Amino acid sequence: MSDANLFQLGIGLETGAHEEDTARGVPTAIVNSLVEADREDHFIRRDGKVFAGTHLIIEVMKGSGLDCQARIEDAFRKMVEVCGATLLHIHTHKFSPQGVSGVAVLAESHISVHTWPEIGYGAFDVFMCGDAEPWKAVDVLKAAFETDVVEVRELLRGEEIVAKEIAA
Repeated sequence: MSDANLFQLGIGLETGAHEEDTARGVPTAIVNSLVEADREDHFIRRDGKVFAGTHLIIEVMKGSGLDCQARIEDAFRKMVEVCGATLLHIHTHKFSPQGVSGVAVLAESHISVHTWPEIGYGAFDVFMCGDAEPWKAVDVLKAAFETDVVEVRELLRGEEIVAKEIAA
């Protein structure tokens, strides 16, 4: 393997990130500080839980326009607006003969998609932390792709880690 390939894999880079990646667990003092209500962070506190963010797995079915980059980018922008998020960057890629993949990088995390327009299906992820309201993205997707056939699963990212550390 050439040095360039190793560099692309991140091997040999002395950034200190490897120490973070291999750390086991989060110190109890850090977790306790996350639970404090007056702490200025972007963790969410809801229903007695503290978690990093809300991650919605959104399945758009029987949708139209899922092969159109411009429509997907417009939907990303509308979701960012209605959810109260902050857009940093959008990147999409159109496949041949069909399909689009893309990501909107947000200050609050991201929105991503991969589409199979030949069957009317789009797989969207909406992950947001802080005060953003990711559930508002669902109605944007229904309108943008002209369908009411949408299924959503919610993950509370980081919830398990915080709960384990509090119990320890």
